[in-house]
Amino acid sequence: MKRLMLMSLLFPAILFSQTSGKVIKVSDGDTITVLLKGNTQKKLRLAEVDCPENGQAFGKNAKQFTSSQVFGKTVKFKETSTDRYGRSIAKIYYDNDKYLSKEVIKAGMGWWYFSYSKDDSLGKLQEKAQQNKIGLWQDVHAVAPWDFRKMKREQSKNKKNQASAIQVKTRKDM
Repeated sequence: MKRLMLMSLLFPAILFSQTSGKVIKVSDGDTITVLLKGNTQKKLRLAEVDCPENGQAFGKNAKQFTSSQVFGKTVKFKETSTDRYGRSIAKIYYDNDKYLSKEVIKAGMGWWYFSYSKDDSLGKLQEKAQQNKIGLWQDVHAVAPWDFRKMKREQSKNKKNQASAIQVKTRKDM
């Protein structure tokens, strides 16, 4: 019983403790894969930042920036939560404790994900990047990734509805 009590007390500390791994893949500006001890791979979504999607303006630039910062390096990370897809969300640190999300925002390669962050200093970094037209802020029509994803979902839904309407009309004509 004592063991069970001790495990339940230590579990949160173990879950949210800092871990390290070598970055072996950069999927996009805000998603990396690290190789942990025992040759286990772990996909991590950067906390507090949302980068342009692949196929969106500056998506490739954001991926290149993240790659240039951490690919092939050993990083430290602290898991903060999981997203709705089950991916680990983590604060990632590299090169003497640089915070990757902060560097991405400072370089104008991502948006401060204010809905999931309480760190107002990241918002100030974004404002500075916007004012100086750094990175994606050069584009006066920059679209936040969450809005881009929403537009894509709506387009997909509209296409499905149109296809259904055509099928119904074709059946009625028979």
